[in-house]
Amino acid sequence: MRITVISPGIYTYGAMLIGGVLRDAGYEVTLRRDMHAGKGDMVMLSLFSTQHLISPEIRNFISGHRAGGDLCYVGGPVSAYPEMVLGELRPDAVALGEGEETVLRLAEEGISEDIPGLAWLDSDNKMVSTGIAPQADVNHPLPLIPKDIGQQSVRGASAYIETHRGCTGACTFCQVPRFFGRSIRSRDLESIIAEAEAFRKMGATRLSVSGGTGSLYQYKNGKINEEAFVELMKGLASVMGPRNISSPDIRVDCISDTILDAIRDYTIGWVFFGLETASEPLLHRMGKGASVEDARVAIRRCREHGLKVAGSFIVGYPTETEEDYLATKEFIAEECLDDVFISIAEPIPSTPLADLVLRTPREENPLYMEHTGEYHSLKLSEAEARSFDLQMHADMFKPVLHVVTDQVFSAYLEGVRKDGIEVKAATEVLYRYYGQNPIPR
Repeated sequence: MRITVISPGIYTYGAMLIGGVLRDAGYEVTLRRDMHAGKGDMVMLSLFSTQHLISPEIRNFISGHRAGGDLCYVGGPVSAYPEMVLGELRPDAVALGEGEETVLRLAEEGISEDIPGLAWLDSDNKMVSTGIAPQADVNHPLPLIPKDIGQQSVRGASAYIETHRGCTGACTFCQVPRFFGRSIRSRDLESIIAEAEAFRKMGATRLSVSGGTGSLYQYKNGKINEEAFVELMKGLASVMGPRNISSPDIRVDCISDTILDAIRDYTIGWVFFGLETASEPLLHRMGKGASVEDARVAIRRCREHGLKVAGSFIVGYPTETEEDYLATKEFIAEECLDDVFISIAEPIPSTPLADLVLRTPREENPLYMEHTGEYHSLKLSEAEARSFDLQMHADMFKPVLHVVTDQVFSAYLEGVRKDGIEVKAATEVLYRYYGQNPIPR
């Protein structure tokens, strides 16, 4: 049997992992990031974004492939809300949760109530589910690495590789602890290093550590394992070179002098913090588990270790007030971050943020509120206006001067409008399924 694994747009680690599992089981596997498959191929679509649910290209591909009598399954993070996947995309089935074992049995047996981790529509158009698949063993075979992996750039990296699964956090907007759990399951170091060597041999030029907060590797009994993290960074750098490794997305409360020294010595020398907001009340509502002062201390400590610091912020969170926003704006001016990333709050289904969006009247949600302030002539929502304003504001306070030219202005505006359109589309899907028949079409 030929199997095509498709990861739209980019080769995600999850898609490469599933490809490797199927390859090692003896199947002829092709990994693609475009929407194509051969006649007679079983297709496994690895989908990681709510935007995939509303993609006409993906919907039409599934419809066309199935019309020819071929099988098409969906897995990945979107499997956390199977009723939406089935209702919007109409695949043969959805693999729920960590799909390593599920996809193997799907390939061997087809859809069966004996396989845990499956959902599909019965003859009456009702969803049948066998529940979430058990957590998989993180010490898995080598992924199926495509020959053109070196041509890919995801935030500067050819690929993100998995060192552990799970997150101890409880951020209301994040799916990671709800998909992988809040306990940490770490891979063996030897397996990770062997994988890095395989990526390098296939042409990867830079690797980034995935799994949420990188310093949670080998986290046990409520304690960060500094020595394990150092060995991880050192080992990866020995394969790729110390300036070809990055360890992004660390929580401000998960650092230490030892961890920061390892990042300085064995990586590109950047730390990426999910700061989200500088409003204490909003941080609490977001479930961040860290304070504004924690963020300030973390930024200062990074600079004491010679590291550059990037921060990501969320605007347009339901209940975000003008005062909340201005606190974030002031924080950015005071801290002079080396880089800043702004996004509009997107309600990923099955998260507390999604529940909050559904409870918030549209007229009180910044995503739908008309902006009547400084940028009213641009016809933006309040969330879009805050995102636009914060991006231009951040450029004024970066250590390296950034001039906001007409081109930069236009690029920011185009990006903000695109972000707003996509978040609204995801929100509308959420509205459509809330309190209704889960398969409304």
